[in-house]
Amino acid sequence: MKTVNHWIGGKTVEGASGNWGPVTDPATGAPDTRVALASVEEVDAAVASAKAAYATWGTSSLSTRTAILFRYRALLDAHRDEIAALITAEHGKVHSDALGEVARGLEIVELACGITTQLKGELSTQVSNRVDVSSIRQSIGVVAGITPFNFPAMVPMWMFPIAIACGNTFVLKPSEKDPSASLRLAELATEAGLPDGVLNVLHGDKVAVDRLLEHPDVAAISFVGSTPIARHIHQVASANGKRVQALGGAKNHMLVLPDADLDAAADAAVSAAYGSAGERCMAISAVVAVGSIGDELVAKIVERAEKIKIGPGNDPTSEMGPLITAAHRDKVASYVTGAAAQGSTVVLDGTGYTVEGFENGHWIGLSLLDHVPTDSDAYRDEIFGPVLCVLRVDTYEEGVALMNASPFGNGTAIFTRDGGAARRFQLEIEAGMVGVNVPIPVPVGYHSFGGWKDSLFGDHHIYGNDGIHFYTRGKVTTTRWPDPADAPSGVDLGFPRNN
Repeated sequence: MKTVNHWIGGKTVEGASGNWGPVTDPATGAPDTRVALASVEEVDAAVASAKAAYATWGTSSLSTRTAILFRYRALLDAHRDEIAALITAEHGKVHSDALGEVARGLEIVELACGITTQLKGELSTQVSNRVDVSSIRQSIGVVAGITPFNFPAMVPMWMFPIAIACGNTFVLKPSEKDPSASLRLAELATEAGLPDGVLNVLHGDKVAVDRLLEHPDVAAISFVGSTPIARHIHQVASANGKRVQALGGAKNHMLVLPDADLDAAADAAVSAAYGSAGERCMAISAVVAVGSIGDELVAKIVERAEKIKIGPGNDPTSEMGPLITAAHRDKVASYVTGAAAQGSTVVLDGTGYTVEGFENGHWIGLSLLDHVPTDSDAYRDEIFGPVLCVLRVDTYEEGVALMNASPFGNGTAIFTRDGGAARRFQLEIEAGMVGVNVPIPVPVGYHSFGGWKDSLFGDHHIYGNDGIHFYTRGKVTTTRWPDPADAPSGVDLGFPRNN
């Protein structure tokens, strides 16, 4: 059985807690790997390693940091297939999707490579007589990232490249369900020349998370996961004096107007709902059909969904893989089996689906629910699986009101040919990321990713300018250099004047 250990101080450190977690191959159901689960003492060791490294990394030159990041980017590019294979083996997503995940993570590494222009300060001269004011941004120290199972390489790369480029050191606590990709990312960083202790990977469960949230030497926490956990992370870490960016769950809606290209809308709905088996925080999980187009749109979705090939992620013909665990598969299935009793029409039922030769895998087929009531579990909850809900409304205004009533505000989309309606939607919808004829509006690396309402806790979105501001703090210096010919000005107890 393969063992996944910690990465602390630039080397592998064997788990010493005596606690191990199973890592299962989702396609076979076989627990063929075990991962070390850290004790409080092991968390302290990782933080101590990061703190010691910060003493020199925090004062290192920008050119030193970016030179390492450029080498790191080249190594990640050369190892794309290897990292994607690790993702597929432990998460289950198809290899092409895993490669896409690595590519999107690389965007943030590339942003970090150009951090020099983003960290430039500001200077105002002669704000008063011989007085200048300058503003700079400085690193904050040891920061920690807690990341989810659905993107075991991309989400960590949303965090640590920017953090370390800004001069911080990092402790990553990835999901214990698929830990190998993050460990490989750290190994390649060391190979690129990153000093020992700058990036540490610590595997664990609630014990490790709780210790990071309270540890006095951790200055900031970045988190991506479910809303209940994001809320808890924000409350506890903030109470312990840390800055927090905690990205929570989602229930992403796609509004389809009567004038939309229904073939394009159906393609988008199937792609965005069922890609990565729906295990995406940016998946479209609710289609809101406006007017009389509902029946035709549902028929087109069914036509496409029934052609999707489900199978092991390492099979090049597979378009959708299994779910991460059997328990998660069963939870997702419960929303479908209970949908009719709560008022939905079950158009496609993917429960009970199996793949020949892989009968013990965590399989579920594509499911489609129509006429879904807004008070049903399938609508209210983030299902995080291949289940698409269709709701019907009569007008644009009714659709926007329905969507804005959701407690989530992560991502949303509108499909229409009407530019005026699209512009109005962009301004009126209460969500952090909006797509116009784009079903999954994940921003590119130099814009920031994040939602509104119960999809975000904290003031900063992740990566882009918001990420840079989160991992740095501002300092303003006011300087006066009197001319040698000046006579002493004397004591003045009045409020300082800018003249």
